[in-house]
Amino acid sequence: MRRWWSPALAAVEPRSVQLLLLGVALVAASFYAGTLFGSSASPALVLPPSRPRSPDSFRAKVTDVPVFTNRVSRTYRAKSVTVPDHGVDVCPLEYNEYVPCHDGAYISSLKSLDTSRHVDLESICPPWEKRLFCLVPPPNDYKIPIRWPTSRDYVWRSNVNHSHLAEVKGGQNWVHEKGKLWWFPGGGTHFKHGASEYIERLGNMMTNSTGDLRSAGVVQVLDVGCGVASFSAYLLPLDIRTMSFAPKDGHENQIQFALERGIGAMISVLATKQLPYPENSFEMVHCSRCRVDWHENDGILLKEVDRLLRPNGYFVYSAPPAYRKDKDFPVIWEKLVNITTTMCWKLIAKHVQTAIWVKPEDESCRQKNVDMNLLSICESNDNISPSWKIPLMNCVKLNKDKSNIQKLPSRSDRLSFYSKSLEIIGVAPERFEKNNQFWKNQVHKYWSFLHVEKTSIRNVMDMNANYGGFAAALSSDPVWIMNIVPYTMMNTLPVIYDRGLLGSYHDWCEPFSTYPRSYDLLHAFHLFSHYKRRKEDCLLEDIMLEMDRIIRPQ
Repeated sequence: MRRWWSPALAAVEPRSVQLLLLGVALVAASFYAGTLFGSSASPALVLPPSRPRSPDSFRAKVTDVPVFTNRVSRTYRAKSVTVPDHGVDVCPLEYNEYVPCHDGAYISSLKSLDTSRHVDLESICPPWEKRLFCLVPPPNDYKIPIRWPTSRDYVWRSNVNHSHLAEVKGGQNWVHEKGKLWWFPGGGTHFKHGASEYIERLGNMMTNSTGDLRSAGVVQVLDVGCGVASFSAYLLPLDIRTMSFAPKDGHENQIQFALERGIGAMISVLATKQLPYPENSFEMVHCSRCRVDWHENDGILLKEVDRLLRPNGYFVYSAPPAYRKDKDFPVIWEKLVNITTTMCWKLIAKHVQTAIWVKPEDESCRQKNVDMNLLSICESNDNISPSWKIPLMNCVKLNKDKSNIQKLPSRSDRLSFYSKSLEIIGVAPERFEKNNQFWKNQVHKYWSFLHVEKTSIRNVMDMNANYGGFAAALSSDPVWIMNIVPYTMMNTLPVIYDRGLLGSYHDWCEPFSTYPRSYDLLHAFHLFSHYKRRKEDCLLEDIMLEMDRIIRPQ
């Protein structure tokens, strides 16, 4: 849902906001199911009550809530949380881009970080006493974002008022200033003449000029160091979905630009921990001048790519043509070739500083290299544990049991496909189908209840996505959905990826790695019922404050 108030006015209704969020963003739990803290473990088993509350009666209750006049104050989280009579404080305007676990001021105060491996760019959450506990305001002259698909090319300057990228990347056509707007021509470091031509070239390289990326079998892409995510935006006409990420670094606010454009992205970095995505999830991992030292540390970052790629998946590595003159490039290239050869990746194409490798399906080559002590195999066979804050492993996993390798259908058919991931976690086909039907009905009710134009909502987050039924039911609408699976719940994220959807692991006891005002709609089904028994370090108020931070004003 959209946030129905503006903290810039310093006069908000925190308890009213809570009611609105609980009643609208959490309609599945509180409006249709009739209870906030539902006890059912499966949405497929939760049915609407026989006499649900009507939207009109709900709105009437909201209007009865008194107005609070909040003060502007830099307030920190106390051990015991209480909402004062004047309401939750509003953070000073200087914190309008506050990202709690990527707070440069706090991270720079930590002297023991290994910055050589970019640990300082990972998610590092301050202790509670150093974390702000106030409502993050929008910047001055904030405007309701431009609607999709126009937002792909134009966004309001005042919403992301940073000129650094336009100054240093304008020549590569990342972004240009155009009056009160930012204009995104669709360029990038390796495709300054446009992503469309570059995407076509990649398809030709993969298919010997007989097809495109889609005919090469690409459905889901991981874009490493995505910039302003133009690559992802121009993959959409091919019905290819992309998880784009980049760190919060010197490329000022690149992820904020991507989200303002209505393109799915999050703050993340390849450093010392596994990325928060399940193994065997992407048909392609893409790096176009992504500032990742793939050749360092015995190729441990490439082994993380190997974990994420499906068998026969592609790794695309592009560097600007100018790199051919770099004296270090031949050494880097030789190391890349050695590492990928050891992992038995096959180099299928190389053209104009772009190289494409394929991860093997047949494990005989890898097994041979293991026997020769050239390659280490990951000992764990645990497919169920989520990839959440797990250190990178300098090894690869062998799929010795080929019955676990499932050929997935086209993306449109994946949405309702009963995958092996469901079987592994014990979900029967009947339960899966019942869940799908439940969410089709619920989404229809949601649109009726919200009374908004569908084009007014673009960025959506499902905070407790389960099997991804909510996102699947929205597949025909002009939205993209970030499906979140809390890492302490059943690991259903592989199911979500097998359905052709995207998402991430997370712990809602921590802030999410995104900028303020990232999402038009938040959806949470039985989320609070899972977290309500957590201790004082993870309260309902903490989750609500984070929801307020990442939702857009209206």
